[in-house]
Amino acid sequence: MDRIEKEIGDAAGRIWDTLYSNGRMSRSKIAKATGLGDQLTHRGIGWLAREGKVAVQMKGRVEIIGLKD
Repeated sequence: MDRIEKEIGDAAGRIWDTLYSNGRMSRSKIAKATGLGDQLTHRGIGWLAREGKVAVQMKGRVEIIGLKD
């Protein structure tokens, strides 16, 4: 695994932990809670989505991300 893949995997882990502890959140709140930048937040959410671990719902114009049951 190269450095970028490791960074994205680590970001995904931080995002998963945050969602597990806090429940569903918007992408911007996830970025703030994890301390990740926008790009790593997007990539980490994508990693989790690819693994089938998160669900994304729209609330108005805001994406709400949560862990799948």
